[in-house]
Order: sequence, then structure tokens, then C-alpha cells
Amino acid sequence: MKEISAGIIVYRHTPDGLKFLILYHGNNYWNFPKGRIESEEKSFQTAVREIREETGLLRSDLKFSDYFKVHEKFIFWGTRENEKVKIFKIVIFYLAETKKRQIIISGKHEEGYGWFTYREALKILEKHKDSQRLLNQAHNFLKKIGAVKSTHGPNVNWKNKHRLQNLNKPKIPYGNLQHKNTPEAQ
Repeated sequence: MKEISAGIIVYRHTPDGLKFLILYHGNNYWNFPKGRIESEEKSFQTAVREIREETGLLRSDLKFSDYFKVHEKFIFWGTRENEKVKIFKIVIFYLAETKKRQIIISGKHEEGYGWFTYREALKILEKHKDSQRLLNQAHNFLKKIGAVKSTHGPNVNWKNKHRLQNLNKPKIPYGNLQHKNTPEAQ
């Protein structure tokens, strides 16, 4: 039997760097939000539906990374129509940024969630090598496009001298800085 699911690796920028959303399903099992493709859905539609159902995040809360789509494949024994069957599963993942910190867990299959730095997430997912591989792919992609900032200070050399101009600007945790003298803040 073949089963296809889709999900989203969600991240957000924090003062501590990027943090990834991982859901807790009980029995020490953590993973990214995902679910089975229903009827005539496309994988992207499924991923958006599942993230809404499992976390309360809407499509408008997410900014998807173009050119990122990865998958994992595995085989497991499951029960379908009261019979034990071998299932070949493919899970397709997309990558999206959110500014929302608060997640609303549906309670059906998820028991909780956490926002984890890359290293923390690797540790949480240590029993699930495929999930670690997906996290690595997402993290490497984000580094490649410049979304991952070093938390150990700038790497100063002549090639990135132009970056020094921005070093003294304050870091705004969620990007919603309102100055006192702007009409919006009054």
C-alpha cells in the first residue's frame, strides 16, 4: 500500500536566531506538522490545510521559500481496515517563515509544540534520522539564501566589509518596530 502526505517545516526569526516549529505527539515522538493527502488535493494544498488544522497558522501567516521542496520515504507496518499491511510512505515538505509565536494545537494527534534552534531541533529529532536530514536540508537552504545569521558575531573580512554598516542597528525580535513619533504609534 502506498500513502502520500505533505507538511511544512516552519521557522521564525528570534533574538536567539532561527527557531523551528516541532510538534509533540506523545511517547517521546516529535516531528514537523504534516498529514495525508485527501481525495484530489495537491501536496501544497494538503500542507497548508494540515498546518492550519494542527497549529492554527493560516496561509496568510506563512511566507513560503521558493525552490524548496524535499521529501522523505520510508516503509512501516500499519493497520488499514483491520488488517496489518506494509505501507510505503512518501512525505513531501515545504519551507515557510512565520512571525507568529503562539500556536494553537488541535488536540487530535498533537499534545504540544516547541520552537527550537537548529541544534536543539537536531537533538529532539535524534531518533528520527529522516527528520534530521530534512531539518539539515532546510537549514542549509536557509544558510544559502542568507536567512541564517551567526549568533557568534560577524565574520569580518574584506569581502563582507559592506555588512559592517548594519552591525550597530538594534535587532527587532519580530520586525514590528513603531517609532514614538510615527502616526501609527500615537
